[in-house]
Amino acid sequence: MTTEELLEKLNMIQKLKCETSTLEIKSAQQGCPKHLYDSLSGFSNQDDGGIIIFGVDEKQNYKEVGVYDPQDIQKKINEQCLQMEPVIRPLLTVVEKNDKFFVSAEIPGVDITERPVFYKGKGRVKGSFTRVGDSDEPMTEYEVYSYEAYRKKYQDDIRTVDRVTMASLNKELLSEYIMLLKKDKPRLAAISDEDIYELMSIKRQNNITLSAVMNFSSYPQAYFPQLCIIATVVPGIEIGDLGEQGERFLDNQRIEGTISEMLEGAIQFVSRNMRTKTIINSRTGKREDRTDYPITAVREVVLNALVHRDYSIHTEGMPIQLVMYEDRMEVRNPGGIYGRIKIDQLGKVQPDTRNPVMASELEVLKITENRYSGIPTIRRAMQEYDLQQPEFIDERGNFVVKLYKYVSDVEKQKEYELNNDELVLFCKTPRTRKEIGEFLGLSSVTYAIQTYVMPLVEKGIIKMSIPDKPSSPKQLFYADF
Repeated sequence: MTTEELLEKLNMIQKLKCETSTLEIKSAQQGCPKHLYDSLSGFSNQDDGGIIIFGVDEKQNYKEVGVYDPQDIQKKINEQCLQMEPVIRPLLTVVEKNDKFFVSAEIPGVDITERPVFYKGKGRVKGSFTRVGDSDEPMTEYEVYSYEAYRKKYQDDIRTVDRVTMASLNKELLSEYIMLLKKDKPRLAAISDEDIYELMSIKRQNNITLSAVMNFSSYPQAYFPQLCIIATVVPGIEIGDLGEQGERFLDNQRIEGTISEMLEGAIQFVSRNMRTKTIINSRTGKREDRTDYPITAVREVVLNALVHRDYSIHTEGMPIQLVMYEDRMEVRNPGGIYGRIKIDQLGKVQPDTRNPVMASELEVLKITENRYSGIPTIRRAMQEYDLQQPEFIDERGNFVVKLYKYVSDVEKQKEYELNNDELVLFCKTPRTRKEIGEFLGLSSVTYAIQTYVMPLVEKGIIKMSIPDKPSSPKQLFYADF
């Protein structure tokens, strides 16, 4: 950064008096901190990297104390960066303020294929850190493994499983798969079933693969007891809330079987624990029965968890968790987002596939499309129900999807806090219903118009372009100054 930017950072620190996920503060008044390795690792292992600023004492209410020697501290910082694997190349900046010197070290985030960055003195497992809020936390063994798995393209879905033989697989299911696989493929149809088993990773070197177990075994949980779904209904909005009679769960089921059987079992569990209500469809004006959540969205959420969860030895003892609360349902699967894709890119770009063979088998069996349409389908189904858009969370080693029954408290707060003057100013240019809904940050366009726009129309503050046809799809709303 430039010296001007560093001065701005120093001023910002005095205003905020805190560290952040990308900012670390060190005193260095008496010398260079001897153990920067945790922060160097934590910043390097996140996309945005981070900045370490030397010369501010957090313990003295972020007092600007300056560094002991601007030249020597740069040398010491570089020496510690050389102890990292791979080596870190910081960008150092020095600035003088009020006769004191301050130094910043910009630590770039490294490419995912080079992670984890770790301190060589402690080794890959103990020397790797991740940034959590404003602190550096040791990476779990699984987090370290997940980077290696992506870098080396491990395929855990086709690792072989001891004790399983061809006789253990469901012959009817397997025959159906081979038949569908050969359909309209003359060259493949000419290959013997035994050769296809090896070719399509049902077997590897004559050993049965995990994917074959999960899709074709009569009882996969005989080999992997925790590769299942634990489904519960909680009488409240948090785990631990109790019902009227002191019960912790209103329903509790362990869902087992093949991927397809667990999918259907989960849908049945959710269906029997959902309420069905009669509503007036805001678009058609007709009465219709509607469940708490669209089944289409529920199916895609559970299917994504089953197909894209981590099947490595590190997580085979962790089941998928499906929890239904009073206000929402959550599905949590082991294994965070795989590869380079980010939360805000879900459903918009083609992701890396963690379990390509398993996904391909399910596509042949017509259980999934394998066209990366799951996330858009979930979003569209929730929108059609006028519900809040799904929430996707990438936690440390877990991926969580939340579906809400109602408009969230956050959205309600946005609604109440919205300044009508801002809406009127926005409508200085004629706006469509959709544009207004997006501006208000509300998932239900109908609710946005009825709650915020129509009261202003009645007062004459906002006008309609086609006042004689309020419901016209070509209707525009504008402020007449």
